[in-house]
Amino acid sequence: MSRLDGKVVLLSGGASGIGAETARLVVREGGRAVIADRDEERGRALAGELGGSGHFETLDVTNEAAWQRAVAGAVDRFGRLDGLVNAAGVGVRNSIEDCSLADYRRVNDVNALGTFLGCKAAVAAMKGSGGGSIVNISSVLGLRGASYAMAYCASKGAVRLLTKSVALHCAQMRYGIRCNSVHPGYIDTPMIAPALAASMGNMDGRQWLEELHPLGRLGRPEEVAAMILFLLSDESTFSTGSEFVCDGGLTA
Repeated sequence: MSRLDGKVVLLSGGASGIGAETARLVVREGGRAVIADRDEERGRALAGELGGSGHFETLDVTNEAAWQRAVAGAVDRFGRLDGLVNAAGVGVRNSIEDCSLADYRRVNDVNALGTFLGCKAAVAAMKGSGGGSIVNISSVLGLRGASYAMAYCASKGAVRLLTKSVALHCAQMRYGIRCNSVHPGYIDTPMIAPALAASMGNMDGRQWLEELHPLGRLGRPEEVAAMILFLLSDESTFSTGSEFVCDGGLTA
């Protein structure tokens, strides 16, 4: 039996990177994937690739009404919502001295505010229909600091503790909704492409990032997707409010 047989999962940032690989895995495991993204061209193309098990919804994660429309669209298309993956995210390289207010707001609006709005919309949809699983994509930089990624660290730290608060509330209310965070290391996706092209002292960006990980390489989106799949499935029904790290040993 497939691990997500009949489950409906909405994925913000689902048109590319970790979100897209997770959508493909959801469908391979018998589920339905609702790709929610601002990138309509890529999102519709992926939904088409997934056939009748895929669906696209336009989503600006910083807009509460857009979240409500996306969740309603998922329920209208497939009849229910069983899972949410908050995978939309942005990053900016900056320190406390060179981070502009505009950049700080943009990173936190997408990463932290967007995750809050997604959780809020999903809980409203799931609590009366048997519950479900919310997976919030944080980062290793939600567990430890980095001088060169101040705004990103702040946003991903917020996601980590937001996750615990949502998990505890849903548990206390007996909604049957679990909420966990995933903390990837540096994953080879379009998000880190600028860093890969940069130089770091006498190393290129890719080599520098690879050497941060004891395993000696970047992670692959499908490796993070496999961890997300576990959390969406009934194999993880006693896990909530927890941190799941996928970082090639970086935080060790």
